[in-house]
Amino acid sequence: MSDGWVAVGDEDDAELDLSAAGVNDDDMDGAEDLGLEAALAAARGEFGDFDSALAELTQPGDGEPGLPVLAVVGRPNVGKSTLVNRIIGRREAVVEDVPGVTRDRVTYEAEWNSKRFMVIDTGGWDLKVRGLQAQIAAQAERAVSDADAVVFVVDARVGATDTDEAVVKVLRRSGKPVLLVANKVDDRATEIEATKLWSLGLGEPLPVSALHGHGAGDLMDDIVKMLPEVGHGTSREGGPRRVALLGRPNVGKSSLLNALAGSERVVVDEVAGTTVDPVDELITLDDRLWWFVDTAGIRRRSKDASGHEYYATLRTQGALDRAEVAIVLIDASTVLSEQDVRIISMVNESGRALVLAFNKWDLSDEDRRIYLEREIDRDLAQVAWAPRVNISARTKRHMDRLTPALEAALAGWETRISTGRLNQFFTELTQAHPHPLRGGKQPRILFAAQVSVGPPTFALFTTGFLEAGYRRFIERRLREDFGFAGTPIRIVMRVREKRSRR
Repeated sequence: MSDGWVAVGDEDDAELDLSAAGVNDDDMDGAEDLGLEAALAAARGEFGDFDSALAELTQPGDGEPGLPVLAVVGRPNVGKSTLVNRIIGRREAVVEDVPGVTRDRVTYEAEWNSKRFMVIDTGGWDLKVRGLQAQIAAQAERAVSDADAVVFVVDARVGATDTDEAVVKVLRRSGKPVLLVANKVDDRATEIEATKLWSLGLGEPLPVSALHGHGAGDLMDDIVKMLPEVGHGTSREGGPRRVALLGRPNVGKSSLLNALAGSERVVVDEVAGTTVDPVDELITLDDRLWWFVDTAGIRRRSKDASGHEYYATLRTQGALDRAEVAIVLIDASTVLSEQDVRIISMVNESGRALVLAFNKWDLSDEDRRIYLEREIDRDLAQVAWAPRVNISARTKRHMDRLTPALEAALAGWETRISTGRLNQFFTELTQAHPHPLRGGKQPRILFAAQVSVGPPTFALFTTGFLEAGYRRFIERRLREDFGFAGTPIRIVMRVREKRSRR
């Protein structure tokens, strides 16, 4: 952190003045007046007029309901995800040169000519498959029913197949407006071949190269014309609180999302790694809306992953960055792994609120539960502040405990302490437990302010560097006195510079 700030546990380059940190005239009222005035005077004597930058919290705004929804469907490996990336203008959908990478219906936000809309990427739609592929096809069909309009993608180099013609029948029954896109048109010869797609009976095929961008502008213009002014999509920015589901592969994240949604929202299979893209779902729990995001299981460090697994890991991190609280699922029936600890550390480092959900509780016996408590005490001591719930996504055991845990974690994540009360706390703390001598001198805390929430971040003006052990002591006492359940705490220090001798 620049400008003389020492960041502990996190970095934030946003700026604001001290009034945004809670230092204002209101703090001068009541019994805390003298203590706060004395702390301000001491700190200003050492640091001047507090002109250094502090961190600022930007609260999420209200959501924007009523966005039109566009579903992108087609056979496997016709370039749907590549086309989705072209539509949304960024590389978010996972793309790899093998069929079947996209398995769930995944929602993104897009904008063209000031018109905002939602885009649903789907898995390959094949009507004559079984098992996992049948579930993927079912997700594509549900995407059509949820959409206001459909883009049907066909490989122009292959032409219309029996599967394409079968999908056309389903699209006609849906009654939704459909735009036929002939993808992979990279030359004049292929463009001529694309005209044969008139035979599908969906009107003129629009030649496009999603990979190279040919025809992308015309595609976006046609999409905007086809979409209604108001749809039934809901923006993910602001509005309902955003929850990310994280965990190792096959720990039950998708099963949990389906149980919460009350429907088969995402594909579930015994094969680990079924989910690749983050999957968003708007869910009502206890008469309150939540955005839940099911993410790909993280099986190894991103630098050790390859192919679509690497990009899935990056998108999981992106989903966590957009979330406010994370539910980390842990398999209660097996031993805690290094990967479980690494995922929890990732959430902690991201500054998001945290809830630990021990899934498959119905599969663990009494002996396993005793060992699990020991593993938690040994391996998860750094997040002892996180709410814990024992659930079973399969049987829906104790699912009602998730909402109170989420609300408690978010309440701690957004807790703010007045500057007067905070300085009174530090005065009493340092008097009873002063910092140990360091180089023959004793660092002192002259002034403190909470500069942001989400996560709670505290700025300390000190006469010397505070040791890591003393900072942990401060954090522990902050939690004892003020709560902060379910949230990491950030501490930044502004250490007084040594004065030159004259």
